[in-house]
Amino acid sequence: MAAKNTDSSGFSSAERQAMNARARELAAEKRADKKRADGEKAVADAIAQMTGSDKRLAQRIHELVTKTAPDLWPKTWYGMPAYAREGKVVCFFQAAGKFGARYATFGFNDTATIDDGSMWPVAFALIDLTPAEEKRITGLLEQARA
Repeated sequence: MAAKNTDSSGFSSAERQAMNARARELAAEKRADKKRADGEKAVADAIAQMTGSDKRLAQRIHELVTKTAPDLWPKTWYGMPAYAREGKVVCFFQAAGKFGARYATFGFNDTATIDDGSMWPVAFALIDLTPAEEKRITGLLEQARA
C-alpha cells in the first residue's frame, strides 16, 4: 500500500484541500447571506467535478433532498454537497473519490435530530441507491425536518 502524501503537519494533500475549501466557504458565508441560487450553483459545481458512481450518487441524493426537504438550503461543506437549515448543515454527501475511500457517504449532523433511543447511525456507506435505500433516506430526511 502506498504511503499517503503528507506534510510535516500530518495532513494529506486531500485533507489540506478540504480544509482550505472549508475556510473559503466560511469566508464566503461571513461576507454576505448566501442566496439559495448561490448554494445551488456551488453544489452543482461540486457534483460536476465528481466522476463515475460518486457523480451519479451525488446527483440522486441532491434530487432526493431537494424533493423531500425543500426547506433545506444547498451549500458546500468541505467542498462536498450539503444541505442546511438556518446556516447549519443538516445532511451531507461525501464522495468516495475525495479521500480514496471504497464507498461514498451520506450523513447527518446533530441538527437533523434523527435520534432513535440511546444510539443511532448518523452516516451511511453508499455503493448504490436502490428504491429501498431511497425510501430509507427519504424517511430520514422527513424525520430530520420535524
